[in-house]
Amino acid sequence: MTHRVRLFAVLKELAGADSVEVELEAGATVGDALDGLAAQHAALAPALGSMSLVMAVNNEYSDTATVLAAGDELALIPPVSGGADPHAAVLDEPLSADRLAALVATDHTGAIVTFQGTTRDVDSLDYEAYAPMAEQRIRTILADALAAHEIEGVAAEHRVGNVPRREPSVVVAVASAHRGPAFAAAREVINRIKAEAPIWKRELEDGKATWVEGTPPPLDR
Repeated sequence: MTHRVRLFAVLKELAGADSVEVELEAGATVGDALDGLAAQHAALAPALGSMSLVMAVNNEYSDTATVLAAGDELALIPPVSGGADPHAAVLDEPLSADRLAALVATDHTGAIVTFQGTTRDVDSLDYEAYAPMAEQRIRTILADALAAHEIEGVAAEHRVGNVPRREPSVVVAVASAHRGPAFAAAREVINRIKAEAPIWKRELEDGKATWVEGTPPPLDR
């Protein structure tokens, strides 16, 4: 089965065309398509192995597990021009807003907005995460923000383990030429991280531990 794969920016330049075709078996996934592209188009192989890409099938964001049907169009979207490659991490250590701000800043930056979500009211919060999936989801959220807002860079980190009162459990940093897009992107990113990333917390107070009730993550992204 032949699938058309649309290419942009550096991928388009490497291939010498804005699209290529890849031969796949029925039931193949986006991940299979990436492997097939690397094997069938040697010029693209180095970039496919090293670049943080966002994938879209029929204009909808997807991941490597998405199954391709006959006639589906796959698009490979490299990091947005002018924006730093989104940095996403789940860490078992204290977080630093200053460090993230330095990661996203460029020579054209006129505004840097940082958000820190800190422990309050209880002695500490204990965070657990499905780290690989959480990092992938956060990275997708950041890539969406880069595509949707006029920003130059965005980064986010979430802490796991015990987070004492007043210390940050999540930090977001956004750089842009003007403050409006930076504020809007930062709000969107933190709201989506809280709603979509597989991260759980429990409150620790006076020796008692209570899991905080959450909501099911959306399945349509």
